[in-house]
Amino acid sequence: MSFATLDTSQHPNLPASSATLFSAKASKKLTFEQIATHINRNEVAAAAIFYGQAKASPEDIVKLSELLEVPHALLEEQLGGFPDRGRSVEMPPKEPLIYRLYEIVQNYGYAYKAVLNEKFGDGIMSAISFSTKVEKETDADGNNWAVITLRGKW
Repeated sequence: MSFATLDTSQHPNLPASSATLFSAKASKKLTFEQIATHINRNEVAAAAIFYGQAKASPEDIVKLSELLEVPHALLEEQLGGFPDRGRSVEMPPKEPLIYRLYEIVQNYGYAYKAVLNEKFGDGIMSAISFSTKVEKETDADGNNWAVITLRGKW
């Protein structure tokens, strides 16, 4: 099993909480799926807390403190404010996987917009009333496929 870790030298704009959380995650050898189950969120939402891109609720802070054995007061201090979303990655991103996601929007963004406008009329998809998930599919030939679902209120 693989565990996502963080090289803070590659992410100079992340909040202090990221180093705290990733260090504890690595020492406990936990996946985001395991953490998400413990805090009753999906794994992408849990990972977003680690990257400072999502707000941790008071309940999240208590559960993360217990699971990761990080002092509650420290997590409360580091996670108690509001996220500073979007600052952690240079644009365009240099990390290949994140660049590919950026490239999908670059190449298909207007196509998504046109199809969404045809289906829903004028408007935008919310990134606040929003959920996402990542799934793994394996086809008959044994090839792995990443399935990313984006679900936003119109």
